[in-house]
Amino acid sequence: MDKYSGKKLDGRYEIHELIGVGGMAYVYRCTDTIDDREVAVKILKDEFLNNEEFIRRFKNESKAIAMLSHPNIVKVYDVSFGDMIQYIVMEYIDGITLKEYIEQQGVLDWREALHLTTQILKALQHAHNKGVIHRDIKPHNIMLLQDGTIKVTDFGIARLTDKATKTMTEQAIGSVHYIAPEQARGSKTDGKSDIYSVGVMLYEMLTGKLPFEADSAVSVAIMQLQSTPVMPRDINPGIPLGLEQITMHAMQKNPSERYATALDMLGDLERFRLNPNVRFDYKHFVDSDPTKYVNSIKKTRRPDSEENESQEKNDNVKEKRKSGAEEISKKKQHGNSYYAVKSALICAVILAIIFTAAALIRGCSSVQATDVDIPNFVGMSITEANDKNPNHFRFEIKSRYDKSKEIGEILDQDPEAGTKQVKSGSVIELTVNGTDTEISVPYCKNTTKKEAVKALEAKNFATEIIEVYNILTPKGYVCDTFPPAGVKATVGSTVYVIIAKDEYQEKVEVPKVTDMTLSEAQSSLGDKLECKYSYDDESLEPEGTVIQQSPLQYSKVDEGTIVNLVVSSGKGSQTTIPITVDMPTNINYDVNLTVSIDGTIDESYSRTINPKYNTSYAMSFTGSGSSTVVVMLDGQTYRTYTLDYTTRNFTVKAGEYIPTEPETEPETEPETEPETEYIPETTPDSDDEPIYDDLDENERLYEE
Repeated sequence: MDKYSGKKLDGRYEIHELIGVGGMAYVYRCTDTIDDREVAVKILKDEFLNNEEFIRRFKNESKAIAMLSHPNIVKVYDVSFGDMIQYIVMEYIDGITLKEYIEQQGVLDWREALHLTTQILKALQHAHNKGVIHRDIKPHNIMLLQDGTIKVTDFGIARLTDKATKTMTEQAIGSVHYIAPEQARGSKTDGKSDIYSVGVMLYEMLTGKLPFEADSAVSVAIMQLQSTPVMPRDINPGIPLGLEQITMHAMQKNPSERYATALDMLGDLERFRLNPNVRFDYKHFVDSDPTKYVNSIKKTRRPDSEENESQEKNDNVKEKRKSGAEEISKKKQHGNSYYAVKSALICAVILAIIFTAAALIRGCSSVQATDVDIPNFVGMSITEANDKNPNHFRFEIKSRYDKSKEIGEILDQDPEAGTKQVKSGSVIELTVNGTDTEISVPYCKNTTKKEAVKALEAKNFATEIIEVYNILTPKGYVCDTFPPAGVKATVGSTVYVIIAKDEYQEKVEVPKVTDMTLSEAQSSLGDKLECKYSYDDESLEPEGTVIQQSPLQYSKVDEGTIVNLVVSSGKGSQTTIPITVDMPTNINYDVNLTVSIDGTIDESYSRTINPKYNTSYAMSFTGSGSSTVVVMLDGQTYRTYTLDYTTRNFTVKAGEYIPTEPETEPETEPETEPETEYIPETTPDSDDEPIYDDLDENERLYEE
């Protein structure tokens, strides 16, 4: 356990668990005991307490977020900058990062990418309006909630527009895959730098790939400065052309060619959302044969060309002197009246050409723009209207909601069909059925729940009832709505109706039941909380283990709240690991192979085998957790395998097999008479030489 878990900061914030680790801080899930709410506390790492740069960035983050108040930006509740500990108390977000979501999904549907990008841009527009530039926009810093809402986090390297405007490249600021070219170069950064990063994220969501990838960060930075990415539709042909144009316009290397503001990009995304067939006429100047200026040539010329450069300068000077002399000579030959008449004639010729061209253009236009009847587009979709538009009418789109019609259906048009004739190519205003229409929330206070729901549904709002303890409003009546009355909200969005109740209900803290068995979890939840569970067949945990819970542990909920559990079925924990045992070489006789698993002999794999004809022996084992498999040859430990079923890997310890010759029967020798032990006799006078009187000649020779 780390040093902070289980402790309380400043007598207020109870630290429950570590939920994230960043480059300079730890993030914990905590309970604010005073305001009775879950919060996230970001604590600066101890090793940076004496680092002025990290302390500056840490404080800068709290200042930047404190200036902002937007539903798509994480909130800051409290800060503390002491000598021993520095922390920021922020809104707790129960979700995953956008990077994790992209990795899970691979490629996002373009509609989903559009929805997420729109929220990010709204957050950035608010921050930019407050003078805060994020400078580290990347999917790792975007939190995604279960309802599809995003929260922009980590303003650690943000800057205010009235502060220094340069980013030094050696300071490793931002993530190299997402930073703008000017940021990688160390030039001035502004809101357009964040827009470039949004373009990169949109590219990644649509294609599942980053525009630039290389083995090192330096290589990626150089590619950001010099390379052109593959067009998104070349990777994913399903991307609409208009969305590809928006993506690449945001990723222009020259900041002046990008969107000027996040609001401008939002405008084009909205135009595209209303009409996915829209095309954008972005003008990115690319000169295939650029003019060669003398200054540019100097910069690229090699040192050995200095003599030629000097010669060119001299030639230019001589040419100018010669031209000047000729001009003076001509002026001497002709008087001022000559040049006045000449100028008047030239102007007359130019005007004549202009008027002639204009007349020709008007004549062509009058021929092309014929009077035509107005067709009926009502009931079609925008795509159908574009397909059935031979007279090239230009459409202006506005939105209105009608729940009886399909989303995207054209509800009305101006001028109406058949009312008059207009020129081909004229503008026709189409009203499209869309849920982006904003309507003011009606006043519902002090009405009954039934009356409030009826009034809101009449305005095409969805409703959700929330009961709260309130003694100022009669029981069962509406004490407020969210959003409040008078605030404009999108048609089809949810309005929360807050109903008063006259009795206060104590909150129940949800215990931690993950890693328990299902029966233990049900017992721990007790009678005040209901329990529902489902099984996960892919979990590697043992059967019956609780692997997830919602609401999370330590949450405070009403009595009777349902706690949903996800329990491992155990099917995913049973894995199979194949093993191939290599047999000893140069053994040409049978050996007894014995296999034991965790000390128990496995008869199915134990057998007699001849290594001469079986150079290897294959086996496979299925189980969970870990096991030890021992292979013995003729009673000798030959191989020891340690299996890890969770990772599906194993380690092996090799032993040496010492060959053992098989037992053979002794050869039968011919029968002979038993030998008689002979003890030679000696006499003192014979110098201890043996006497051979009783031996035959062969025996004497043998003795000799």
